[in-house]
Amino acid sequence: MTNKIIVVCHNIRSAFNVGSIFRTADGAGVGKIILGGYSAHPPHSKLAKTALGAEQAVPYERVWQTWRALDDLKKNGYQIVALEKNSQAKNIFKFKPRFPLALVLGNEVKGLSREILKRCDKIVFLPMRGQKESLNVSVAFGAAIYQISK
Repeated sequence: MTNKIIVVCHNIRSAFNVGSIFRTADGAGVGKIILGGYSAHPPHSKLAKTALGAEQAVPYERVWQTWRALDDLKKNGYQIVALEKNSQAKNIFKFKPRFPLALVLGNEVKGLSREILKRCDKIVFLPMRGQKESLNVSVAFGAAIYQISK
């Protein structure tokens, strides 16, 4: 799957979450991670603790303005897909991905801004069956990336 999927992390504050995303991205064969805004980034001891070396195995790029990275990906033919729960979101289990694809993940509490969402071609969500509205961002990413890349 390498190079067919890029993960874009926007303002993910927890280094533990970013480390977990690196580890899962490595397992799923993600080609690259873009760390946007104030997302935690290597080198970082908390990130390394959960990544277990995956931060050295998965290429990454740091950007301050995530929207510019999304615009560049779109120009290069990537389908931009946000993992977010809102009124326009489609159940990920009914979503048919087109590759190359960039999966956009947002802040643990605030999610993705309108500025980012308006640059996305599709918005998908993971259905929740319990009382909570969402999963932890790194856990949601794990479920989503394996569904998208199946």
